Amino acid sequence: MELAKVTSKGQITIPVDIRRKLGLDTGCKVLFFERGDDVVIKKNTPEAALEAIRGVLAPLATAQGILTDDDVMALVKEFRSRNSTK
Repeated sequence: MELAKVTSKGQITIPVDIRRKLGLDTGCKVLFFERGDDVVIKKNTPEAALEAIRGVLAPLATAQGILTDDDVMALVKEFRSRNSTK
């Protein structure tokens, strides 16, 4: 476990052991994920970005009743059929 102090500008220093583990060098970007009461920090990679997008879209899809791959495919087919007539 590591401890960091938040500055008056809301900044923290990521401890060196964590930076090494994540492969963070000067100028690298990180993503912050909220998971309940916790925050997870990940190096900005395509996989991490997709995970972030999924986290935003999954609740919206569920609210619209899009729960399975078949639901997604049906939505894609509907969208394509609506736009093929234009």
